[in-house]
Amino acid sequence: MSFALPADLPPGRFVSREAVSVWVSDDFPRDVEGLWRRLLGETGESGLVPLLCRPDVLGTALGPDRVDAVRLEETLAADFAEYRRKRLPFWTDPTPVPVPEGVEPWPHDPGPSFTRWPGLAPGMPALPGGPTPEEAAFRVLTSLVDAGLPDPDACRLVLVPARRTSDALALLGWSSEAPQALLCALLRSWEDRFGARLVAVVGSELHVSVARPPVTAEHTALLALEHVLSTADNIVDDPPTPFPEYAAGLVGRTGGRSGGTEARASPSRPADGDRPRAEKAPPHARPHPGARQALPTADARLKAMRTRAAFPSTRRP
Repeated sequence: MSFALPADLPPGRFVSREAVSVWVSDDFPRDVEGLWRRLLGETGESGLVPLLCRPDVLGTALGPDRVDAVRLEETLAADFAEYRRKRLPFWTDPTPVPVPEGVEPWPHDPGPSFTRWPGLAPGMPALPGGPTPEEAAFRVLTSLVDAGLPDPDACRLVLVPARRTSDALALLGWSSEAPQALLCALLRSWEDRFGARLVAVVGSELHVSVARPPVTAEHTALLALEHVLSTADNIVDDPPTPFPEYAAGLVGRTGGRSGGTEARASPSRPADGDRPRAEKAPPHARPHPGARQALPTADARLKAMRTRAAFPSTRRP
């Protein structure tokens, strides 16, 4: 089922999957910043969410009712109890993992300080002079394009019939070994609490803007736990990063590389100079720091997924 399209779009086509159709451009738009900004401003009237996507992310649509059915607090509380049960022996054992000579040992990860689910990070209010969610999203889009990401040879402009970006993600059918309904429910919650907006879906990575990121250590520790429970061992294991360090790295951070508002649930870590690290081994061959083995992946909710759905990598100016 197709829908009415905005004016002045580049050549493209409708792609249908079951009862849901999305519009996909034939090529990466030449003036993507101007076009995307205009389409974003028309979302309220058109009911279409613009995203940058690689077409290969399109899968089986997940109905918004499936996202509605997620009991976010209950699900995360149960996931944290299971995650803590599996990880606690490693968090409490500071014995270094044996590594080859000349390779820097992985740091010990004491894990989160919480003994039970502490609740969601509180939402942040809009501040005078702060960016709107739309302005924050545009800054992230601009930073991605300036950095050469997404890859123009692979990415396209996609219009999704949805009222919010979390619903657009569900309708795209994107999945990367992730609990899709839970991730969409979390993104919906981040939209409400932090002014987050999905900007791009590139393979197994999500790029999400954040207009109102948390700015205190107390709140970012809570947010970091939400990240862990949505991306499992990816954000603290690849490369190995102690949970307190990861949480502290979120304090006062907005936008990715543009001084704006990109957020990453599993951000890329800064390079460690030329120091050799054991994580240079292939991901599937790397032992978990302090665990001597990888986190069990039988539980789909705790399985790692590579997502950049999340919170910021540059400090607020």
